[in-house]
Amino acid sequence: MLPGRTGERQMMNFPPEELRRDYELMLVIRAFEDQLNELYGQGLVKGTSHFCAGQEATAVGGCAALEPHDLVTSNHRGHGHFIAKGGEPRRIMAELFGKAAGYSRGRGGSQHMADFSIGFLGSNGITGGLIPVATGAALTAQIKGTRRVVLCYFGDGAVGQGAFHEAVNMGAIWRLPVVYLCENNRYAMSTPVSQAFRAEHLATLAQGYGLPAHTIDGNDYFLVRSQVAEALTRARRGEGPTFIEAETYRKYGHSKSDDCFYRSEAEEEYWRQRDPIVRMQARLEELGVLTAEQDAELRAAAQAKIAEAVAFAREAPEPEAETAAEGLWASGRE
Repeated sequence: MLPGRTGERQMMNFPPEELRRDYELMLVIRAFEDQLNELYGQGLVKGTSHFCAGQEATAVGGCAALEPHDLVTSNHRGHGHFIAKGGEPRRIMAELFGKAAGYSRGRGGSQHMADFSIGFLGSNGITGGLIPVATGAALTAQIKGTRRVVLCYFGDGAVGQGAFHEAVNMGAIWRLPVVYLCENNRYAMSTPVSQAFRAEHLATLAQGYGLPAHTIDGNDYFLVRSQVAEALTRARRGEGPTFIEAETYRKYGHSKSDDCFYRSEAEEEYWRQRDPIVRMQARLEELGVLTAEQDAELRAAAQAKIAEAVAFAREAPEPEAETAAEGLWASGRE
């Protein structure tokens, strides 16, 4: 069965303070990406950047299901994954400014950051590039018996890469503790999913490798969290990977230079009505765990955190020239 279960039954099992915390995380990610969009337009951000605004439920919902020692791999649209796993917005922002206080000391930029201390194995500019890494990390966890599970994020475009098929097949045949979470935001750059695949659901491709596979509403925090939690439980029991296709939509274009000419106003309005933050706010109010006053406070706190991150990045020192060769490896004949 492809469609995922609703997750409604799990809603009341989450402590109110935990739900408000995750809602604030979603607000922080959105504020970070909105601010980054403005900064990039001002020429203050180094290199390129791909925004994940609109996909907050997959990042926060997925990471909320993890245990602290679990691992996450990301992709080129990974700021939200990093923040949801515990990354500091100020250090991520400093990296984007090319400053020494950034996670890669100002050298990696948007697509190449990691923090092993919190279990974030990194983002990557190669489409599908970290799916084999996630599978390898899961093999390590299995061999060492650590009970760790790897949550592997990637987009719909990555499903067309050979690395995806090789890694997922390996994860399946060895029953590795990994959850493959595909954020299907409808487009690989400007190519719609319907033109890239004949399958109605990408999850059917994973079924071909013998994996349980579900297609779910990726803008529903509760559904993402409950589905990932079930997959993690399966993995810890030694039953192998699960594939989750989370259908979502990016607020901005593929990157800053993308004016989204290929998306209609009607389509964008359809997805605006399904904004994950708007839906999360409404559900928390319905559950009685969020008041209008609390919502205003959380929104103000999120904006303040990002304002502080920008100030920190502006004031942070540039990398020193004499450190340019540190952390590099090269070989060749003399």
